[in-house]
Amino acid sequence: MPLPGNAAAVTAAFAPDEGGAQVAATSAGTAPQSTLKTVRSTCSLDCPDSCGVLATVDTAANRVVRIAGDPAHPITRGFLCGKVARFLDRVYAPDRLLYPLRRRAGVPKGALTHGRELEAFERVSWDEALSTIAHRLQQVSDEHGPESILPYSYAGTIGQLGYGSMDRRFFHRLGASQLDRTICASAGTAAMNSVYGTRLGPEPQSFVHAKLIVAWGANLHGNSIHLWPFVEQARRNGARLVVIDPYQTKTAQLADQHLALRPGTDTALAMGMMHVILRDGLEDRGYIAECTHGFEALRDRVMTAEYAPERTAEITGINAETITAFARAYATAVPAVIRLNYGVQRTDNGGTAARAVCMLPLLTGAWRRHGGGVLLSTSAAFGFNAAKLQMPELMQKSPLHRAARTVNMSQLGHALTKLADPPVHALFVYNSNPAAVAPNQNDVLRGMRRTDLFTVVHDSFLTDTADYADIVLPAPTFFEQDDVQGAYGHYFAQLSRRAVDPSGEARSNVWLFSQLARRMGFEEPCFRDTEDDLMRQALDSAHPWHAGITYERLQAEARIPLVLPRNEQGEFLPFSDASWFKTRSGKGEFFSEALQQQGLDPLPAYVPTPERADNTQPLRLLARKADHWMNSTFANVPRHRQMEEERIGLGLLEMHPRDAAARGIAQGDAVGVRNERGSLQLRATFTGRVQPGTVAATLGWNKLAADGNGINTLTSERLTDLGGGATFYAVNVEVSRANKHYS
Repeated sequence: MPLPGNAAAVTAAFAPDEGGAQVAATSAGTAPQSTLKTVRSTCSLDCPDSCGVLATVDTAANRVVRIAGDPAHPITRGFLCGKVARFLDRVYAPDRLLYPLRRRAGVPKGALTHGRELEAFERVSWDEALSTIAHRLQQVSDEHGPESILPYSYAGTIGQLGYGSMDRRFFHRLGASQLDRTICASAGTAAMNSVYGTRLGPEPQSFVHAKLIVAWGANLHGNSIHLWPFVEQARRNGARLVVIDPYQTKTAQLADQHLALRPGTDTALAMGMMHVILRDGLEDRGYIAECTHGFEALRDRVMTAEYAPERTAEITGINAETITAFARAYATAVPAVIRLNYGVQRTDNGGTAARAVCMLPLLTGAWRRHGGGVLLSTSAAFGFNAAKLQMPELMQKSPLHRAARTVNMSQLGHALTKLADPPVHALFVYNSNPAAVAPNQNDVLRGMRRTDLFTVVHDSFLTDTADYADIVLPAPTFFEQDDVQGAYGHYFAQLSRRAVDPSGEARSNVWLFSQLARRMGFEEPCFRDTEDDLMRQALDSAHPWHAGITYERLQAEARIPLVLPRNEQGEFLPFSDASWFKTRSGKGEFFSEALQQQGLDPLPAYVPTPERADNTQPLRLLARKADHWMNSTFANVPRHRQMEEERIGLGLLEMHPRDAAARGIAQGDAVGVRNERGSLQLRATFTGRVQPGTVAATLGWNKLAADGNGINTLTSERLTDLGGGATFYAVNVEVSRANKHYS
């Protein structure tokens, strides 16, 4: 039987046109106009923008031949990011996974090098694949208990159906271990909830009214490009853009000011700003009295020598005069807005750092002005009916008569190698690539190599994780499935319509877990719900902001704004008065009794990372996201790799020349990067984007690296102080010169 792949079937060559769209030209020539139609879709990749996309479809060929941004979308306004503008390269990639695969007998997991992975598998039918999976899951459940089965997924799609619907029903009914999905946003979520009781922010279009915009750990050009036009409009109106980031991103290069603080010192900077604001009497006393709780306790903490500008300068590496001037500028700008992103919270003290930053507009009353406040996520504004989609009531009681076991996804290596009572004997991966993105990679891969671990992977490509699978199943792209979604960077509910039938035998999460449920003998009617049924259930919401948002309206309009409460001027001003807060006190909380009851510090405080920073591991590593792929998505697409190569290069370690010279390292030298968890082989480069004491490298597919190792070989499974999140940016290493030199 032939190996899967569609290199022979795919004859299209793709190139973006002058308008930023991507056009597919086929060997058959241009399709007759009568066979073309336009489908309004929505990008469901893990990005705050959730763009409106127009797909031109050749219906005769069942093929998307052109994509472009939807000019009718009020936020994304007719253009696509550089990643999605070339999305057809991914949809019709020669190495796209099109058929179910089964590991050949005798081939060890992860044993074959890149280019030979397919030799490990044989093509099977969906019937064979589903029967095998159902049999093995039942066998594992009977022998070891259902909690020995672990689902592993995240936001490979953020559509309501694809992210969490039929899959959750299936694993609840199965009685499997539950997954605590912490790898991205849990610390920031816990932080903002602790201060505000919910996660809201100003509308992105309101940024045009700001006079000072602070991108705090936010590379807008890399991960929120559709906010940039609003930022630029504000700058034309006289606003300033300040970027706070230890790395000189493209956004930092374009800013009016870049504050390059030391990694992991955001708490100190935010509290140093508070010190200056209170010292100079720049706080909004009226707003503080009406809308906040615990101000006196916060004042007592920050008005000490520990957070004076001189001490803050020693911690952050930013001089005291700059800290003072910036704090004054922030407090006196009317309004000022902070775009906070999740990188800030990926250190041991990351939850506290996000808390401290989120408190700044409470001190200044920035929320009372249109275009002021802080934007981390808008996700809490959406009232999709997750309970109806996921049906936790299906959860089977543990044989041990306890609540269902929960496994933190940021500690997958521990789960696969050390977890007991019972050990994990089956792993089901979808919407994620943990062999590349999970921390402490050597332990993760050690667990995945286990011969007694049955692993299923549902994906569009043979990822790093698929190389360790027993069964691999083909997944569709967002052009090949229906879904409904919100956003975490704006306030529009959206419908994503299927533009074409799935390539090959790709099948959605909904179809897959519905079929498996029937194979497992689950007779509940909910496992027969269709995608249309599920979308209607998701929209069956009593949330007042969802009033009038129906499936029929979305079919007609594609996207509908939430019914946000507005003032007489039509302005959405969250947290402008005390009625907005959902905390225990009913106000914005500087002091949190809830955290105190958990044995945590109720006030923010700077605490250095416990990662080793001694003379054996003196350099802080920034495990960065590449600009031209999304986590590990797109990392295997040649054109995206070419764009990343042109931006800075692949397989590189960015160093400061001072650190390199101290180690006898020259531009282009091969270097070893190591700590107690592992090592990488990279190539040294001096870009001017990192400061002394800091090095940077990017996440990608392990198998495409020169030594077959990824950046998460070096990251740890330590968790953040709040939310149990991953500490990807709290990593220390040493770097030494290798013998090989690259020209």
